[in-house]
Order: sequence, then structure tokens, then C-alpha cells
Amino acid sequence: MFRIFLFLVVLALGGAGAVAYELMRSLPPAGGAVDVRVVPGSSARSIARSLRDAGVPVRQWEFVIAASLTHATRSLRAGRYHIEGQPTLLDLIEKFRRGDVEREQLTIVEGSTFLDLRAAIAASEDLRHDTSKWAPAQILQAIGAKEEHPEGLFAPDTYTFDPDASDLEVFRAAYLEQKERLGHAWDARAPELPYRSSYEALIMASIVEKETGQSTERRQVAAVFVNRQRLGMPLQTDPTVIYGLGEQYSGRLHKRDLQADTPYNTYTRAGLPPTPIAMPGKAAIDAALNPEVSKALYFVARGDGSSEFSNTLAEHNKAVDRYQRSAPKTQ
Repeated sequence: MFRIFLFLVVLALGGAGAVAYELMRSLPPAGGAVDVRVVPGSSARSIARSLRDAGVPVRQWEFVIAASLTHATRSLRAGRYHIEGQPTLLDLIEKFRRGDVEREQLTIVEGSTFLDLRAAIAASEDLRHDTSKWAPAQILQAIGAKEEHPEGLFAPDTYTFDPDASDLEVFRAAYLEQKERLGHAWDARAPELPYRSSYEALIMASIVEKETGQSTERRQVAAVFVNRQRLGMPLQTDPTVIYGLGEQYSGRLHKRDLQADTPYNTYTRAGLPPTPIAMPGKAAIDAALNPEVSKALYFVARGDGSSEFSNTLAEHNKAVDRYQRSAPKTQ
């Protein structure tokens, strides 16, 4: 049957020379380069259609016959393929047979939350969503985490993975990276910090991450909160209150919000909140464990992204008057 098929193919193409020509004809993609995504279970016909839709001038019947002639029909792999230059039909078939796919990436943004991370993973078309219906505790158990709460445990960074990899691989890689970063910073920490554990340092790092307007001020911001903690002062930081409000946060803090007691309200409760409030980056972790040597207890936004730091309440009130109370009101 196969010989008969080959004979019919030769007739259809007008002879062996025509077959060779079609197999070796260059197929430059539109614009010089395109990306083509092949979903699992795609047939040669559907791959050819995707190629044409992306701008590669391949004929569907040519691709199907070439895949059959080269015994590649059942070996064409899923993934995202980058096609550029002057590939021939045989080049394309071999590329799909090898599975010469582009590795995919997912970025965890500094200061984002665990809910943000789950949403980003859910939106990725390239991951296999094995944990989509899992509770956070199941994810933590699967990656070997001993912590009970997922917030802050995953390192902001860009992670590369193979197409159709399990989303658990991203969780595991980000968890191990954050654990390593925190471990190194804890070992190199400044003396006499008010943390009982590296986890408390991670909580502080998450506050520093959310409170920092400029990256150059991280160690100064950390110093303010460390100084307050040493003196037993309440931290009084808005991001913890916002985190505690959860979905009840309307986009603006009101006096009633600052008075509503939750485990994360650092106006009504002394000390650190029970968990991190975001995923701090390496710089925030380093700042929390090596704060600037300073007596500052207060800071206020200047309105340009930077902050004014003060050692006393009197100095702070003057700074508030200068940068906030005198600022023009907007409707």
C-alpha cells in the first residue's frame, strides 16, 4: 500500500524532480520571522494550517504528504516554534519532529501577592495547570514547604520552562529560590536585629517592598521599621492594613479602616503581622537584614517618589506640613 501511495504522490507532483523541488523550496515567513504555536494532539493538517495563518507560505497538502513521506506524521511535537530565514518543507518537518520549541517564561513581579502569582500561572497557555483546583496548603505540601501560609515564599524573578510543563515546577523553583535568597541574607545579617527567625525577616522585607517608593531608599525604610520594632512602637504601615482588608479594600484607606482590627492592622496591633504581605525581591530582603544605620523613626512621601526621613515626631510633623498638608487638593 505504501508503494502505491508513493507512486500516486509522484504522479500527483509530476515526477520525482517535482517532488524534490517541492521538498527543498524555501518558505520564507512573512516579515522574516514568525512564531507558531502547536497544541498537543495537533495533526499534520492542522499544523500546516497554523503555519499558513502565521505567514509561512506552505501548502497544506504538501506538508501532509511530506510528513507522511518522512514518517513524521505521528512524531510532530507540541510547543511554540520560532521560524525565520529560508526554511524548506523538510526543514520545517524536522523542526517539528525534533520538538525544537522555544522555552517559555513566566515573571513574578516584586511586591505582587500569592493571588497575583496564581492568576499569572492560570493565564499562561504554556503551563499544564495541575494545581488549578488545589488549596494553597496542597501546593506547599507538594513542593516540600514547611510553612503554613504561602505569602512571600516565592521569589520574584523570571522563570523559564518547557512548554506543557506542570505549573508545580514554577511554584517549586520560585519557592526554592526564595528560600536560598533568604538563607544567604540571614547568614550575612547585621547584628542585634529584632527578628526571632528568618521568617520574621521575610515579613519585614515584604513591608519594605510595599513601602519603598525608590529602590535607593530600601535600607532607610527598613531602618525606620527596625527602629520602631526595637522601641516597641507600632509599625503603623498602611500596606499591612490593606492586605488585612483583602477584598474589602476599596482602593483608598479611610479612618475606619485604620481602626478596624485585623491581625494585619499594625495601627491596632504591635509588632509584625503574622505573615508576609507580598513577595519581596532580593533587594528588599537584603535591606531588611542589613538596614541603614539610622535613628529615623518616621518618613513621609515628598510627592516625587522619594521620602523625607525624620528622627523625631516634631520633625516628621513639619515634613508632613511641607509635603502633604500644603499640597493642592484635587477633585
